[in-house]
Amino acid sequence: QVQLVESGGGLVQPGGSLRLSCAASGSIVSLYAMSWYRQAPGKQRDLVAAITGGGSTNYAGFVKGRFTISRDNAKNTVYLQMNSLTPDDTAVYYCKADLLNTWVRRDYWGQGTQVTVSS
Repeated sequence: QVQLVESGGGLVQPGGSLRLSCAASGSIVSLYAMSWYRQAPGKQRDLVAAITGGGSTNYAGFVKGRFTISRDNAKNTVYLQMNSLTPDDTAVYYCKADLLNTWVRRDYWGQGTQVTVSS
């Protein structure tokens, strides 16, 4: 059994910052790429940022240098530091992990954490 647990969401004013965390636990043999997605009401789920096991990163264009993804392999945890937030960043943020458990390699998703940017 594998679980991804996200934390760090909440309400923040425009221009503010939040740091999201996603911890993977359970029967993990190997953890490969980890990524963050977001989904606003009525919209599709979009990739925000991704990081490989070796630390290479990829960002969506709308991030524009405001967000930073990082990971702690010893803790099986990925982070998303979000700065200069705007109301357009309001969404549910989901963590995804490409990992090998005892039996199979596949993607796992977290339950999502709400980020609301509003004054």
